[in-house]
Amino acid sequence: MYTSSPFVISALLVFSLPLIYVLAPRILQPRTLPTIPEPDEADDLALFRRATLASVDPAGGAGLRRRPPSPPKIAFMFLTNSDISFAPIWEKFFRGHEQLFNVYVHADPAAELVLPPTRSFKGRFIPSKATQRASPTLISAARRLLAAALLDDPSNAFFALVSQHCVPIHSFRFVYDALLADPGAPAPAGSLHRRHRSFIEIVSDDPGLYTRYIARGDNVMVPEVPFERFRVGSQFFILARRHALLVVRDRRLWKKFRMPCLKKMEDSCYPEEHYFPTLLDMQDPNGCTRYTLTRVNWTESIGGHPHTYTPAEISGDLIVELRRSNSTYSYLFARKFSPDCLDPLLEIADTVIFRD
Repeated sequence: MYTSSPFVISALLVFSLPLIYVLAPRILQPRTLPTIPEPDEADDLALFRRATLASVDPAGGAGLRRRPPSPPKIAFMFLTNSDISFAPIWEKFFRGHEQLFNVYVHADPAAELVLPPTRSFKGRFIPSKATQRASPTLISAARRLLAAALLDDPSNAFFALVSQHCVPIHSFRFVYDALLADPGAPAPAGSLHRRHRSFIEIVSDDPGLYTRYIARGDNVMVPEVPFERFRVGSQFFILARRHALLVVRDRRLWKKFRMPCLKKMEDSCYPEEHYFPTLLDMQDPNGCTRYTLTRVNWTESIGGHPHTYTPAEISGDLIVELRRSNSTYSYLFARKFSPDCLDPLLEIADTVIFRD
């Protein structure tokens, strides 16, 4: 009797199938990076619908709900997965301007966040979900912040996304006046009023553009996002209110950008740097400045992270250098700073940072 008989081989195959089914997922590496859980997506969709309905003109118009007579406000939206070490310097930045801003914090629920009991940050946490680098969860977190700010206060005119490693490099009044004084985008047909522009980097000639485009696989972005319309930019931005609403209303492009990247393309997967520039460039290119107002030093980047400033580098000269830009405006914020930069930054806050 031969163990290689067809009957024996067939029997072995039949009995081994359940074992393969159980062990294969543990042995074989997944082809894609983690994606967004369906319950999280359903929660987000409900939130975005509420934000959209709350922003629609009740008279039946297609535009934004008319703002109340109160002055326009800036919504500062902090995206963090650790402590906001620079809360004290932000508190100095905010002081005396309580009627002109709101603060919203999206903290990764997996992080044990300990926030200083500062007035502006207290109670400003929004319902959040877990985030992960190289995944669309960072897009979802930013969209949650936008939706929460849209729902919270109709006076929010600008929506500034910043990180826990970001600090202001001008006074609040300088930042506020710069945004409100912007000449704005051309007025739409039939209107005499120019519209606020969004300050977001939009790049179409990045050397790695195609590699980033195919990070989810060949041809998976078409037809919604052909390669010639794909854009990249910085993760942090300042959006005008109509663009914040445009982002939370979007379903068409989101179904492409929510797709997980291939694991082999992890080094090219930065969805949050792709989705917002592409969406806004496709929907309202003339309404965006195409540059960011957050300064980041990429000359010494490591593993996709920018240069991190240390206490020894903090000086008045550094702040002056960080403000310089090639655009109409100087930079308003800067990153990335190590947490132990707080004390040296506070030492020059009144004499340099907040003296414009």
